[in-house]
Amino acid sequence: MRLASRTTQNIVDLTTLTVAYWAAWLVRYDGHLTLQAFKRALFDWPYLVTFEFVILVLFGIPRFAWRYVGLKEAIRVAQAVAVIGAVVLLARFTAGAFLNEWPHAQYAVVPVGVNVINAVLCFLGITGVRLVRRVSAERESSLRRRVTSEAIPTLLIGAGEAGALVARELEKRPDLGIDPVGFLDDNPGKQGSTVHGIRVLGSTDQLVKYANLLGAKQALITIAELDAPILRRILKQCEDAGLPTKLLPGLYQVIDGQANLGRLRDVSIEDLLRRDAVKLDMELVLKFLRGKRVMITGAGGSIGSELCRQVARLEPAQLSLVERSEFALFTIEQELHKAFPELKIIPRMCDICDAPRVEAVFEVDQPEILFHAAAHKHVPMMEYNPGEAIKNNVFGTKTVADVAHRFGLHAFVMISTDKAVNPTSIMGATKRVAEKYIQALSGRSETKYVAVRFGNVLGSTGSVIPTFKDQIAAGGPVTVTHPEMKRYFMTIPEASQLVMQAAAMGQGGEIFVLDMGTPVKIVDLAYDLIRLSGLVPEVDIKIEFTGMRPGEKLFEELGFDAERLSKTAHPKIYTGRLQPTDWDGVTAQLRLLEPLKASLSESEVRGGLHRVVPEMASVAMLPVAATSNPANPAPTELRSELLAAQSASANLA
Repeated sequence: MRLASRTTQNIVDLTTLTVAYWAAWLVRYDGHLTLQAFKRALFDWPYLVTFEFVILVLFGIPRFAWRYVGLKEAIRVAQAVAVIGAVVLLARFTAGAFLNEWPHAQYAVVPVGVNVINAVLCFLGITGVRLVRRVSAERESSLRRRVTSEAIPTLLIGAGEAGALVARELEKRPDLGIDPVGFLDDNPGKQGSTVHGIRVLGSTDQLVKYANLLGAKQALITIAELDAPILRRILKQCEDAGLPTKLLPGLYQVIDGQANLGRLRDVSIEDLLRRDAVKLDMELVLKFLRGKRVMITGAGGSIGSELCRQVARLEPAQLSLVERSEFALFTIEQELHKAFPELKIIPRMCDICDAPRVEAVFEVDQPEILFHAAAHKHVPMMEYNPGEAIKNNVFGTKTVADVAHRFGLHAFVMISTDKAVNPTSIMGATKRVAEKYIQALSGRSETKYVAVRFGNVLGSTGSVIPTFKDQIAAGGPVTVTHPEMKRYFMTIPEASQLVMQAAAMGQGGEIFVLDMGTPVKIVDLAYDLIRLSGLVPEVDIKIEFTGMRPGEKLFEELGFDAERLSKTAHPKIYTGRLQPTDWDGVTAQLRLLEPLKASLSESEVRGGLHRVVPEMASVAMLPVAATSNPANPAPTELRSELLAAQSASANLA
């Protein structure tokens, strides 16, 4: 059947070339061929059509699948026809020069008009028969599909290239149950036009009007790269119109012009907080990591596991995963083996506070670059377990950093936090002590020690967003500590990529600060998540203000004034460098903290940390009284005392 189909296609092509050839002669002579012209046409016919078909074969035209012909195939046909026309014209003028010596050359002197018309008709005919076959096949395919549910009238937001891909796919997929009733686009030049049979009605500001006019039941965002503020505005308009909203993730990564509408999903909180995609200096990052032996501590954690994925893509010689949780280590090791089967992956069960074990792992694996992501990061939990914060965040870091120095690693990259700036929490203060130690060590070692500081990452273990989602799923209430509390957010992949970029840029001793964008109110996140769940804040799900927890601040900071943050070559990375830290002073401070590793006394540990980190608040931040009224979150006196305490701690820097 395949042979029969290919033979039939070849016959159709030869017939098309023949029709184009004779039509060209008839058009050139207005339908009245002279006897001489007819004899010349009849003589040339088999030779020219055979030559044309041979050229088509050489260009691979007969091998095209007719039902999938598109722009690429049409361009290929045009190239073949251009070659045919050029050769025939060359033959015509060459033969004209030899008419006196060789009379039969007259048969090659075909009028130029015939050649031009024939080329045009050949192109239209060869592409036309294929296009007819494609349209016929798509119509048959559409008729065979059964729509399993009633098609939902849908407004498409965005009539650009991505919107055109979606419109074309919807035309072929009636089984999706989506009936596109129109496009909305803010580009005035597109308004009034038609994209794959779908009219561009107006701008997104008219969404409510057209939703009511056309009876739309949902909206589909078909914009490839959409900034968060614009997405928020569109979602608000869809909410006003009562339309559920979906989008197609990764539309800017569409391959071969195919929009996978099977991946349609609801808008997520990550979409609302997204910023421009991170652009890495890949040459610098590749030079830093490719072919190197890389080790990552805390490899099973949120940041550590994403660092593993990002580093693995850059072709290191080996990747050592250091993690004390057996299940977390098993999970990331299995994922990486599946995704990167050629990469040498070494999973190491290891607690960074266990110095002999750390030493043994370094002895065997011989790492060259180390990303230190292992840490206790939960602020309230470390207030309850203050000695453990010192043990892990300070002395665990010291252990790994010291071993890295002894083994002569090329680079040691510590993952820090914005909570290390003017810390009010024990967790933040311990991370600041760790920063100070590696800065001091950097001045005595050939190893390049740097710290990278950033705020909250979306979806990390124990972060606010998974907590809110669980509370919404349980029917509420959603608990927010304070109506004015703000935090910086970035996605885990974004943070991990910038960590690698900063590490590649570092010379040693720097604290890199990542551009976290604009801080976001936590209560706004709560409202957004409730709305994205299809519920109404304060109606379906209540929001309850519980008061600030010990160690928390209303606003996070990313840098000390004394650090004199300055720009780097990367627009999203800044660097700060404090005055050189005295090695003897830092080691004396660590000796002061060492007896506190086993302490359960919050006041005792806080007092010790305050001596090492003088900018730290000497007492935990006072909790704000719980309230459900955002306009009056706490008694005036208590709120003033809280803000004054924060201001004082900031001034200590």
